[in-house]
Amino acid sequence: MLTLEHLVHLIRPLDEPAMQLARHHIDGLFKPVGSLGRLEELAVQLAGIYRTPDIHPGAKEIIVMAADHGVFDEGIAVTPREVTASQALNMTRGLTGVCALAAASGVKVQIVDIGIDSEPLPGMPSLKLARGCANIAKGAAMSRHDAEHLLLASARYAMDKVASGVRVLGVGELGIGNTTPAAAMVSVMTGAAPEQAVGLGANFPSHRLHHKVEVVRSAIAVNRPDASDGIDVLAKVGGFDLVGMTGVILGGAAAGVPVVLDGFLSYACALAACRIAPGAWHYLVPSHHSAEKGSQLALAHLDLKPFIHLELRLGEGSGAAMAMPFIDAACAMVQRMGRMADNHVELPRPA
Repeated sequence: MLTLEHLVHLIRPLDEPAMQLARHHIDGLFKPVGSLGRLEELAVQLAGIYRTPDIHPGAKEIIVMAADHGVFDEGIAVTPREVTASQALNMTRGLTGVCALAAASGVKVQIVDIGIDSEPLPGMPSLKLARGCANIAKGAAMSRHDAEHLLLASARYAMDKVASGVRVLGVGELGIGNTTPAAAMVSVMTGAAPEQAVGLGANFPSHRLHHKVEVVRSAIAVNRPDASDGIDVLAKVGGFDLVGMTGVILGGAAAGVPVVLDGFLSYACALAACRIAPGAWHYLVPSHHSAEKGSQLALAHLDLKPFIHLELRLGEGSGAAMAMPFIDAACAMVQRMGRMADNHVELPRPA
């Protein structure tokens, strides 16, 4: 039986000898040293994760955690709550943004019902404990027991995916109103005021943004989450989908594969994951710089630099889908480029 302590213990430090070998190999490729920039850094990170400098691309899958939120009742979203279920069904049919983008690069998308306010939906695995979490403006989103249960269930789900052959995991989410709990989490874990973390989400009217800020402020005041305890933050001001994404991050790290983040929601979950298991940070691959307001704040605290700047704010794992080819490119650089030594050439190194 997987316990939280065991899960954390499974997350190993990156393999430094493999990283050194990869760095030496990359520096010897037929190009000026460092000229492929952050792609070189990514290749070295992958060598450390896979514990070999001989890195190869493999099967990639984005796990999308879908759930509804009780805080919707506070009027923090203009999209109807029922859209969570209808869009989840669209995802099983391959009709959503993340599905279209993932298909373009051969990435599989798997949606998981971890708390949609509906009857069981066809073609969708379920980890659901309830039809939506509680209203964080009135009390905790869920009990600590339920948060830990869902975290471990999601981690096991991710680890089973790796055991079945997946080599790269991505995270995504679906849940109307979920930028509100994500903003609360980011505010708590960065120590920033709610107005620095709260954004417009899915086209929330800008003239009503102050209301969303006050809901987040109220949720934090009512629940008083412990910023040093990732599970406490998730249980008190998070949500089922956020717990699920955090579990996927930890499960992927425990299984020894890179985890490609999406946008703002995934940054909040990465903050929680790194509170629970600091070693998980080394397995994170940032995808894009979300247009959501609190993104820079969260990324600064995570010390992560995204690869893509396209002002995306769709969610669903769409940014993760667009970033997956960078992993292929890093592997292609290592596997396919010629070496200077083979051509009897030596280029000057940076001063």
